[in-house]
Order: sequence, then structure tokens, then C-alpha cells
Amino acid sequence: MRAVIMHAPGDVRVEEREDPRIIDPTDAIIRLTATCICGSDLWPYRGADQPDHQHMGHEYVGVVDEVGSAVETLEVGDFVVGSFVISCGTCEICRAGHQSRCVNAVFVDGAIGTQAERARIPFADGTLVATPGQPDAALIPSLLAASDVLGTGWFAADAAQAGPGRIVAVVGDGAVGLMGVLAAQQMGAERIIVVSRHADRQALAREYGATDIIEERGDEGVARLKELTDGLGAHSTIEAVGSQESMMQAIRSTRPGGSVGFVGVSHDVQIPGDELFFSAVHLHGGPAPVRRYLPELIQLIWDRTIDPGKVFDLTLPLADAAEGYRAMDERRATKVLLTL
Repeated sequence: MRAVIMHAPGDVRVEEREDPRIIDPTDAIIRLTATCICGSDLWPYRGADQPDHQHMGHEYVGVVDEVGSAVETLEVGDFVVGSFVISCGTCEICRAGHQSRCVNAVFVDGAIGTQAERARIPFADGTLVATPGQPDAALIPSLLAASDVLGTGWFAADAAQAGPGRIVAVVGDGAVGLMGVLAAQQMGAERIIVVSRHADRQALAREYGATDIIEERGDEGVARLKELTDGLGAHSTIEAVGSQESMMQAIRSTRPGGSVGFVGVSHDVQIPGDELFFSAVHLHGGPAPVRRYLPELIQLIWDRTIDPGKVFDLTLPLADAAEGYRAMDERRATKVLLTL
């Protein structure tokens, strides 16, 4: 089968890999219908991480081709959406709703890689969710978004305690930040302030529910947000980048007693202890437990209540994955969908 391999930073190739097969009775084999490139894939692409023939891809939807003898909730032919982290669904951590930190957790990117034609999904019952039926083609981008970027944005808004009467700030206008806007709007936020310098992303943010746009970053961005909130700051802040600057802007933009939901993959982030102490903010985040939210998100998409698929602004065949990486790296695309 064909699959995307990152040999080194900037070196993405579509190559032949061995077809997956059932190894454990809890496995399922799925035939990918669509996959995509994530903003977090750009960290190794740009050299912040050091890939070495890494199997790429962790967002995926597809059709079940084969199931192991212990799989109970899925059948061959089911259309499924999967989380970007494999989870057993039965350990204490999973039962508490933190499936991305399952005691059996495996990150799909690297170990499995779903920028590919087929994939073996361990612990299929705990990782995959079947849709109510076979989806229309128009729904597939939105269902794909649920696999990570929507689920991550949803977790960020939840962790930040977005809700009625709350002012929500979103630091980061990539796909996750935009999904955080959508989530905050669905959760009933009164006002949503987005940090963005890109006109196309600003337009989509407003479509998803943003009420204000701030183009300033760092301390200037914090000052501007304080101006918009009577000097108090946001009740809830989503951090969707993972850099030192974005984390500090998120914390400093949040009023005392407020909450920061951080989901950007942290790279060299260090928070001064004294500033954290006196900020009096709640911090919660990390890899999103997407599996917790999948049933709800799939139903919202199925009912056409939300349309997260609009976040994909470039569609390419899997064979052109390298161009997709270049487009996102050069900010010519927000998020690239790969067809199979």
C-alpha cells in the first residue's frame, strides 16, 4: 500500500509499505477514505523534532475491512472515525475520560501512520466510533476533522471552561484555534476574541462565531485584549500554538480566576513560577481526549448542526502529500485534506 514517510525534516515521500494485518484480537483494519495533514506535523517537517523514516498521519476516517475476534462494537463495512491516540477504553484513566493518556496509549502518528491507504487500529472498540450510517461525501471532511482538530479544539474550549456569559480568547488562528472558536460558540460563549493576522482565517473565525479580532501578538496583544475587556482579561483562553510566546500571551490574557485550555504541542515552553502563582489562573490541557467527545461530535456533524470541514482549504491526492506539507509550511493553506 502507499503511505507517507518523512525521511528527515522537509523530506516527505509517498512510498510502498507492507499492508497491515490483524495481530491482536482487539485490532481492526480500516481502509482509509480520507486523511489530512496536521499543524503538529509541521514540527518535525521544520526540524523542531527529528524524524527518521517516520510514518506520518494521525487523523483518519474510513471503512472497516477486517476485525479481530475480540472486537465487539464494530462490524466489517462500518464507516468509522478514530482518535489520534489509541486507547483501550477500559482502564481507569479511560473510564475517567482521559483516553489520550490511556495506560495502553499509542500515538497513531509514527507507530501506525494514517496518511496511508490502510491502517491497523489496536483496541478498536476503545478508539473507533462508527457513524450512524454511510455518510454522504459532503460530510467526510467534517467527520475527518472530528478525528483530531475538532476534538482538540473542543477539548481546549472545555478545558478553558467556555460557556454562557464567558468571554473566550483564542490564541492561534490555525485549524485547532478555529475549531476552538466553533466549540466556544456551541458552548454558548458570550464573546469570542481571536488573535489572528490572516484575513482568510479571520473570515472563517467570524463565520464560526468570533466577535472580535486582535492582530497584535505578545504583550501588545495582551494590552489590546485588556482594552476590550475593561482591563480584566478573558474568562476562558484557548492556547493553540505551543510556543513560549503563545503560552505566555494566553496566561497574561486571562483574568484572575479564569481558565486556560492549552492544546498546542509545547516546544521549549517554560512558565515563570512567580508569574504563574500570581496570575491565579487555572491551567488544563495536553493531548486532547478526542475519544471522549467523538459520539457527540459525530452526531452534531451528522445532524448538520456544525460544519468543521470548512477548515480544509486545500484538497490533494495522497500522491501529492509533499506539496500539501509545503503549502501548510508556507501558510498557503490552513489545513490540507488528502484523498485516497
